Parts: sequence; structure tokens; C-alpha cells
Amino acid sequence: MTLGPQKLLRAGFMRVEAVFNRAFGDKLNPFYHLGALSFYLFWLIAGTGLYLYVFFDTSVDGAYRSVELLTHKQWYAGGVIRSVHRYASDAMVVTMFIHLARYWAFDRLRGFRAFSWITGVVLLWLVFAAGANGYMLPWDRLAQFVTQASFEWLDSLPGLGGTLVRNFMYDHSVSDRLFSLLVFVHIGLPLATLLFMWVHVQRVPKASTQPPLPIAISVAVMLVLLALVQPVLSQGGPAQLAVAPTGLSLDWFLLALYPLVYAWQTVAVWALVLGLSMLLTIAPWLPPRRRGDIAGHQLTMHPGAVAVAARSGETLLEAGLRAELALPYECRAGGCGVCVCTVLNGRVDHGNYQPAVLTDAMRAAGQTLMCCATALEDVELEVDVAALKGSDATATQRYRGIVERVERLAEDVLRLSIVLDAGERLDFVAGQYINILLDDGATRAYSFANPPHENAAIELHVRRVPDGRFTTYAFEKLRAGDTIEFSGPFGRFTLRDSARPILFVAGATGFAPIKSIVEDAFA
Repeated sequence: MTLGPQKLLRAGFMRVEAVFNRAFGDKLNPFYHLGALSFYLFWLIAGTGLYLYVFFDTSVDGAYRSVELLTHKQWYAGGVIRSVHRYASDAMVVTMFIHLARYWAFDRLRGFRAFSWITGVVLLWLVFAAGANGYMLPWDRLAQFVTQASFEWLDSLPGLGGTLVRNFMYDHSVSDRLFSLLVFVHIGLPLATLLFMWVHVQRVPKASTQPPLPIAISVAVMLVLLALVQPVLSQGGPAQLAVAPTGLSLDWFLLALYPLVYAWQTVAVWALVLGLSMLLTIAPWLPPRRRGDIAGHQLTMHPGAVAVAARSGETLLEAGLRAELALPYECRAGGCGVCVCTVLNGRVDHGNYQPAVLTDAMRAAGQTLMCCATALEDVELEVDVAALKGSDATATQRYRGIVERVERLAEDVLRLSIVLDAGERLDFVAGQYINILLDDGATRAYSFANPPHENAAIELHVRRVPDGRFTTYAFEKLRAGDTIEFSGPFGRFTLRDSARPILFVAGATGFAPIKSIVEDAFA
């Protein structure tokens, strides 16, 4: 269930993303890489911050002077890096807020996603705290304002009663230890942010933490150009605690709350912050869902008939990636069409996708986008890949078998019984087949004639083909105790649930897969 504002915001995102798709292509649409962009900006901030730290003097008299020397005497490096550090911090706030708004608009915050949503709320406040703390370090008039306002705001907490802000009333009240503490906090908060960023993506299957290279380069170039055109400078000279700073230019991305500290009662500011935090925290449960919407569903993905349990609200792609299946995907936002699949049985909610990517004709043909679609009931689907578990998975593994019995059913039909080494058993789905491997690497396909629950031995039906390489060998030379190498299982000719009647037609040894399917169905 979604709210009216969610639908409006979602429609806005869909239109804007469609424009960006036409302009940049789905692979380079920044709206599909907001989380990865936030990670990338964090590393830019960390890298530029380390450079600034090398030249920063952690003392009352040296803090402002060291920043000024870095900004003006070394403008081509230190000055640019200071500006990039500031603008990257603002950009990270922007990408995080758009990322949050987008997930809320698309209602991707419920169920198992609530964990990532709540850690994201924590990340927002960590970034704001780190940003405010960073503004204290240059010790200019803006740093004075941020420091005094911060401690005046904290002083309104019960038990403090003005004890903190007293330390910032006069210049002689501040010692070098303050800057050692501020630097310690400015290192600790980003480390805590990095930890929560790692926690944030733990329940996101195959989460991307780096944007495509063209986007990364474009962002870096944009930040450098902005630093050259509008360099960041200190404001009003060094801090003078006895004189109230005026005429400051605020960073509204990181310091938007600070004017409220003086415009409102500090209790009201706390109420606003705590209220917003609480509202964001409980957003995954607003409005409450009906009990029937909470249950998950079973997915059967082909090729290989791999069973996957989908959690409530989980997309087909998320469920498959969580099961470590090799599914094709790119944008994860319904804009590229790479993750298209065909629904064989069951109903899905197609979700929110770009109409140019999933057309009406495709939907009529039973196709959907795995990154957007969620199961409304147990679903069977087919993905256009060679194997869901990769080339080294069990689905395409090579085996060595021993012929247990050779039985002639007719003049031109043999029944082979093959067991694997060391009593191993082969899991398969009724209707699948194996490839017998010949000496030169050629293969011959034969369907399982036994049902999956009777897999102590593999039963194959071999019909003699005139001049056939394997069939001639099987009829004339193959004996019990001989070895056979094969790979598999393969195939999608499997029984699927349907309300319609099923008619099987088989000729000659084509009876083998039908036998396996029928015996399995009525087991």
C-alpha cells in the first residue's frame, strides 16, 4: 500500500529518469547509482581530508593560520582540495537525500529492507554531525558560530545547564586540547559512518558501492571545476569569541538547522530533530500492511528448475541474487531491460518500470523485469541464460559413471542403468537430460527415464541409429562395469503447474522423459 505523496513523487522520478535515460543511457543514469555515488563521494571526502590533515595545526593560534596558508599559498593544491572536500560533502548529502526519497517513493523500505532503511537514517545524522564538526576546525568566524551554536544546543539537554557553552565565551577559555578533541571526533565520526555504510548494504544482494567509471570521472571533474570557479574561503577572519559573528554565508546542505537554534527555543529544535528521526525510523511500517501481504512465495527459476524462496516485498532479482544465482542485471531500477524474464506460471506485480523498456507487447507475452517485479503467488519463470549457477555449478558438472546393467528392451532399444562413483547421486528434475561425452569431446543427449526420487541409478533408453557413433558402441561393445563420462543435467522440458489439461505425445525412446515426468508426478 502506498500513499498519495509517494505516488506523486514516484511519477516524478519516473519522468526524470526517463529523460536521463534518453540523455545518458540507462547504464550511466545517475539516478540508478545514487547509493554507489554516496560511497564514492565518501572516499573523495576521506582522501581530501587526509591531505588537509597533514597541514592542519591543532592549536588555538595555528588552526586558522594553517588553513589560510593551505588555501592561499598552496591554492593550486591545498586550496583546490579544501574546496573539493567541502563540495563533495555537500554532494554526498544531496545523493543520500535523493536516494532516501527515491526508495520511499518506490515503497522499497518494508520487510527485510527496513534494516537498510533504519541504518540509512543513522547514516544521515552521522554525516550531518561529521559535517558540522568539520566546520569547527578552520577556526574562522563561521567556525565560531557553528561551535557556539552546537554547544549552546547541547547545553539544553537535561543535566548540562550551560556548562558547555561557558567554555566558548572568551578566547582565553579555549585551549589547544579543544582542537585535538575536534580532530579526534572528525576522524572518529567518518569511521563510524564507514562502519554503518558497510552495515547498510549487508542485506542488499550484490550491492554496488562504486559508480560506473564515466560517472565517477564526471563527478570528480565537476567538483574540481567548481573548486576553481568558486573556491571555499574562510569567513570573517579568525574567531573572536567575545564578539558575535554576523554576515555569514551558511552551507545550507549541512548547517540548515543552525539558524533555528537562535530563531526557536532549543527544546523545539530537539523536538524537530527527534520527531523527524522517529518518523523516518517508523516509515517502513506506515501505513501498516494487511496480514495477507506479509507472506513470501516460492520461485522456480529456469534453466535448471532452481527453487528460491522470495521474501515479502522482495523482487525476483533480489531473491535470485540472495540465492547466489547468476542472473543478468544492470541498473536494478527498470531502466535497462537486461534482467527481462518470462513468467511461465503464476502472477507477478510488474512494479515500477520504464514503459519504453517493458512494452505492452512484452507484458502480453508474459515477460517482466526481475528488478521491479514481485511475486503475488508461487511463480515459475525462465531466464535467458545458459545456467543459473554458473559454469562450475552442479547444474553443468561432469560425472563419471559405471554401467550397472545393459538390458535389451527391443531389437533396436537398450535400457542402460548407470551408477555414479562412491554411491553418489545426481539431483535432477523430471524431463531433463544428460550429455554423454565421447572421446573427441562430442556429445550425445539422452533423457532421464527414471523419476528424480529413484536416483540411486540413472536409467537411459538408447535407440540404435544406423552408423551412430555412440549407439553402435552401446549395442556392440558396452558391457556392465564399463565407465561412461557425462555432464548435466540440462533442459527445461519439465512439468509446470497449470489448470489446463496436459497431453503427452512421445515416439520411440522419446518415451523416456515422459516416463520420468509421469512417475514423478504420481509418486
